[in-house]
Amino acid sequence: MTEHSGSTTAHRISQLLRGAQEPLVRRVLIVDDEENIRTALARFLRARGYEVTDAENADQALAAVRGGDKFALMLCDVRMPGMTGVELVPLVLDIDPDIAVMMLTAVNDASTATEALASGAMDYLMKPVELKDLERAIERVLHRRALIVEQRNVERLIREEVAARTDELMAERRAVQEMSVAVIDALINAQEAKDVFLRGHSQRVADLAASVASALSLDDELVEDIRLAGRVHDVGKIGIRESVLNKPSALTPEEFDHVKESVRLSVEILSPLKHIARVLPYIQDHQEHWDGSGYPRGLVSTDIAIGGRILHLADAYDAMTSRRAFREPKSPQEAIEVLSKQAGVQFDPDVFQAFKSVVQRRKSLVFIDLDSLDA
Repeated sequence: MTEHSGSTTAHRISQLLRGAQEPLVRRVLIVDDEENIRTALARFLRARGYEVTDAENADQALAAVRGGDKFALMLCDVRMPGMTGVELVPLVLDIDPDIAVMMLTAVNDASTATEALASGAMDYLMKPVELKDLERAIERVLHRRALIVEQRNVERLIREEVAARTDELMAERRAVQEMSVAVIDALINAQEAKDVFLRGHSQRVADLAASVASALSLDDELVEDIRLAGRVHDVGKIGIRESVLNKPSALTPEEFDHVKESVRLSVEILSPLKHIARVLPYIQDHQEHWDGSGYPRGLVSTDIAIGGRILHLADAYDAMTSRRAFREPKSPQEAIEVLSKQAGVQFDPDVFQAFKSVVQRRKSLVFIDLDSLDA
């Protein structure tokens, strides 16, 4: 958090605390079915500077609370015809969580007192009550209410500030990531531009890998991480000799070892970019084979990162279906047939099934588009 944003938060909290210490609106709702009690209490409280509204039953009390006037306190009888005071309390608090509630009853009943407090009341007084005791109890409850409201508001403000700052940090992270990836994209595009047959390879692999990840029902963040890994997985080929990359015939063992260095180079180039560190295992593992015959570490089965398993298959498919200097591209169906023979050997069989469904769905969409054009 920046010094400016931190001072702004402190200032807002300070203002909130000062506001909480100011005198509260002294508005009280008296709920009692006995008119003489309501009248006596109202006269006493008005004389002490309170604004008083009275209600003779729970329905009137609910209407008053819903009516827009914000009460600091509800002074409520426990036993009333119809809905009792104990039943009324949670309904009122649901409408206005900040209202303080005090219960009055003529019944010396401990269980009723416990029930009233459990329902959300802050205090409980027995009738007949001395008016001075009532005044002290009201002030005590209103003070507690002020502290609770103050704490709730401060907590809300802190949550809002944390959420806002988190959003800012995420936006900054995305901006830095996109800037870094844009630089890497430029390097990859420069490298791919040297060979017309490789143009767009990284982006195609990224899109296909993300589609396969979605088909596997991976979470959205992981899908996007795999897409990002696909965009940058070949950056290490910048360090591979062009004569080897563009060789129209089979590579020698020495040349193949040289090509394998591209994985290590990719990881070394990307490692300083800490904000994309989570995708490095996918890039490091994208040439590993399900049966352990891949490189650079010879990992087996699910020891290979899921992103690496997906990228390996997407990379192989794009290589097969792209034109090369020494061969024509295979059709999607031909590529699937060849790759299917390696499911469970070179490729994760579950990933292959998801990949196959994605490619076949894409073929169907192409045919639908062509049919609609013919129509």
